Amino acid sequence: MRTGAAAGHVGYYHEAVLFDSDEHLLAVVLPFLLGGVEAGEPAVVGFGGRHAELVRRALPAGSGVTFLPGGDLYARPTAAIRSYRNLLASYLADGAQQIRIVGELPPSALGSTWDWWARYESAINHAYDDFPLWSMCAYDTRIAPARVLADVERTHPRVARPDGSHVPTGVYTEPTSYLTESRPMLPDPLQRTAPVVELTDPTPAEARAAVHATDRGQLPADDVEDLVVAVSEMVTNALRHGLPPARLRLWSGADRIVATVSDGGDGPKDPFAGLLPATTGSAGGLGLWISHQSRNHVVLHRGPDGFTVRLTAGNPHFPV
Repeated sequence: MRTGAAAGHVGYYHEAVLFDSDEHLLAVVLPFLLGGVEAGEPAVVGFGGRHAELVRRALPAGSGVTFLPGGDLYARPTAAIRSYRNLLASYLADGAQQIRIVGELPPSALGSTWDWWARYESAINHAYDDFPLWSMCAYDTRIAPARVLADVERTHPRVARPDGSHVPTGVYTEPTSYLTESRPMLPDPLQRTAPVVELTDPTPAEARAAVHATDRGQLPADDVEDLVVAVSEMVTNALRHGLPPARLRLWSGADRIVATVSDGGDGPKDPFAGLLPATTGSAGGLGLWISHQSRNHVVLHRGPDGFTVRLTAGNPHFPV
């Protein structure tokens, strides 16, 4: 039997915490966690270093709250979804009637790579909906840009407040709509220069050779090979499932290689393509899933001229 604000709810109860001070954060998070422990529910914290320590010190000794280790949990959206689904499945197998989790993305996710984390926040409304999960995603309004906070409200059905209320955002958008919108692609500064390679309708073999030719030794060999595979998959998708012409462009910088693959089509029909395993047989779904596993940043863009995938190997972070 579920408890708290999620009592009677079926599936994923997804909330945001938009806090502006440590006191604000603790006023929401502590009752949430301790209420779970009191009800015999798993209560889990997925915070980074400072906020994890803040919560740990505020909890009573032996509280029973579980703190997830840091590391690569939020290295990529696909990795986060896979890790959390495995965790949720383990609690469910142990008989949990509800699981409470409070987490936060690293500050770096709120910058140039926010677009795929916004897609993550939307997609998990579907990806976790087969679990009795109640989670709160914390965002510090002092550092989160306005565009991030706008997306947070659209990807979270409600906001948890210090007074104990749980208020609908009023602008929540279902994933099937949110994920298929035409969203602007924030240009990488490298794209303000001429690409070092530009090919029209290349074969996958030509695409792979182009990536190798672009490599100047600035990245580990494994990163380059992962990009080779991802570009090959995206070119194959564009040729098989898109509309001509298919174009490959490559840029090379001191700490990264950026590739774009575009065609004149509308992109995949599956709104969750890339973030969740392709189980519907949707065109190009497997290739996008592969690309999301190994790249440091993947952008999907639908525009009047067609569909574009941008892949970044190396450091995807730049001033915005």
